[in-house]
Amino acid sequence: MEVFVEKFADIKILRYEVPEFDKLAPQKKIYIYYLTQAALCGRDILWNQNNRYNLVVRNLLENVIKTFSGNRECAEFDRFVVYLKRVWFSNGIQHHYSTEKIPADFPELYFDELVKFSDWSVFKFPANFSKETFFFEVKNLIFNPEKEKKRVNLESNVDLILTSSNNYYQGVTQKEAEDYYANLKNKAGDEPVSFGLNSTLVKGNDQLHEHVWKVGGKYTEAIEKIIYWLQKAVEYAENELQKTYILNLIDYYTTGDLAKFDEYSINWVKEQFGDIDFVNGFIEVYGDPLGIKGSWESIVNYKDQEATKRAEVLSKNAQWFEDHSPVSEEFKKKEVKGVSAKVINVAILGGDCYPATPIGINLPNAEWIREKHGSKSVTIENITQAYFLESMGNGMLEEFAFSSEEIERAKQFGYLAGNLHTDLHECLGHGSGKIREGVNTEALKNYYSTIEETRADLFALYYMMDEKLVELGLIPSLDAAKAEYDAYLRNGLITQLTRIEPGKDIEESHMRNRQLISRWVLEAGMLEQIVELVTRDSKTFVTINDYTKLRHLFGQLLKEIQRIKSEGDFIAAQEIVETYGVKVDKQLHHEILERFRKLDLAPYAGFLNPVYELKMWPCGTPYDVSIRYDEDYATQMLRYSEAYGFLAKTGLY
Repeated sequence: MEVFVEKFADIKILRYEVPEFDKLAPQKKIYIYYLTQAALCGRDILWNQNNRYNLVVRNLLENVIKTFSGNRECAEFDRFVVYLKRVWFSNGIQHHYSTEKIPADFPELYFDELVKFSDWSVFKFPANFSKETFFFEVKNLIFNPEKEKKRVNLESNVDLILTSSNNYYQGVTQKEAEDYYANLKNKAGDEPVSFGLNSTLVKGNDQLHEHVWKVGGKYTEAIEKIIYWLQKAVEYAENELQKTYILNLIDYYTTGDLAKFDEYSINWVKEQFGDIDFVNGFIEVYGDPLGIKGSWESIVNYKDQEATKRAEVLSKNAQWFEDHSPVSEEFKKKEVKGVSAKVINVAILGGDCYPATPIGINLPNAEWIREKHGSKSVTIENITQAYFLESMGNGMLEEFAFSSEEIERAKQFGYLAGNLHTDLHECLGHGSGKIREGVNTEALKNYYSTIEETRADLFALYYMMDEKLVELGLIPSLDAAKAEYDAYLRNGLITQLTRIEPGKDIEESHMRNRQLISRWVLEAGMLEQIVELVTRDSKTFVTINDYTKLRHLFGQLLKEIQRIKSEGDFIAAQEIVETYGVKVDKQLHHEILERFRKLDLAPYAGFLNPVYELKMWPCGTPYDVSIRYDEDYATQMLRYSEAYGFLAKTGLY
């Protein structure tokens, strides 16, 4: 199967294969099918969470692409199509990584032509809008650079809510939101509830109240469809515990009760026996600058039996890794509980995991559940494989690697080392350490996500160069660890800059984390020249002169980052992130962008989902599921809007 599909703007679209799906038992395939349907039904939720105008804009743009009768063979229309594709990719009008508004690279006057020569006879206009007013407002929204300019603002010394244009808060200031949830926690005492995870906080008549995302509440049209498919999936679950946690999830969606979400999460962690698993719900908080509100996401997957063996080795030795961590003893877990890990093949991506997707996941996010019941960690094998296959031969490695030895190490060990880093990051890194009693991770506010990702990456980097991995048979030699050190610093100091626009700072948490680590070790090891930025033929490269000493630097930084998290030290978190993770060297940035431009590559990648078809007997009973990979990007996006556009169809914007 061809991995590459198409390229536009700064994005490439790839395919992932679902290996040996046809060899699964029919019951498992039907189970996966129903879960994939539930995974697609929440699409509009994420669009609305990202920005309250997103569904309005999507409806208009898609109506144009479907009905425009004017000249489609011109540069302006081509640019319009690229804009629409970028909006699709980002699940809204703001870039999926930078979160800044996507510029429309076609003339503003051309918008009028697109509207004029499109058919609006069956278009559903929002209530209380005339056609003329609607078109004017959407035009202003798209072309006015000051309107809805940034989805997530993480700058210091500003009101993070008022300067962010996501749809998690309405008419609320940062202080009001922080005080509101602090008050709820004080009233709850020791009750460990993730207040605010599944609601929009709204101010009306000088009062704050929550619009809860549940049946009968906000997003009910989509949530009811999710429940419909989950109820069908229950009948095909592999065991009773799977049935239990699906019913827990349905109960949570029905009531909006966060205690029921915790019940679901605990039972989900306990279920370790089935091959098929999924995530569906309001999970990650990266889209909220306060780190409270969960974006909607879903992934359906099944276990890669062979690759899971390496993750199981890590799980069985979790206590050893915790005991030998370089962090302070007071922040180590005396007893590591419930650490489970597996390698999976994803069957469908949904919500905040589509089209751009993570390559590893560690859940649940609630610290108290992790400490008391454990967590599940996964590395997504078929996604990492697709990335690796696409990257071979594109010239990126040859352009930015310092030496032929580095290139050969990457080709020989890069895929294995990258996956093992993800295993360590997700399986052990996120689940390691403990926080001081009375400390809440929300104390780190907008820096929490960066600090947590930094901590997990450092854990992985520290142990990559440990002989224990060779002893356990996870890597053939420490040359694999060297390949990962090369790749990590090359990315953190150089190649990830290809994703940043000239003159911009780094905003996304994972990118901040990678630069923080790389810049910190570069500076800390400067006197001994452990790591250097060197110039050859007017090009800048990273070179590592002492891998063992570099490992010790990773350990030193891990100790401090764990302390920051464990103590909830906001001042230290702010200082280290702002000092090392945010600012970009402008001269180096210009050089890297020029070198990258000559390769004609896209810095961002996302994936098309396969298409599943349920096979039914004449009596209506399902008996099998087929899979195909022939759908193109625009066709899939338009089909999803038609089949799963439950909020857009009701006019709920």
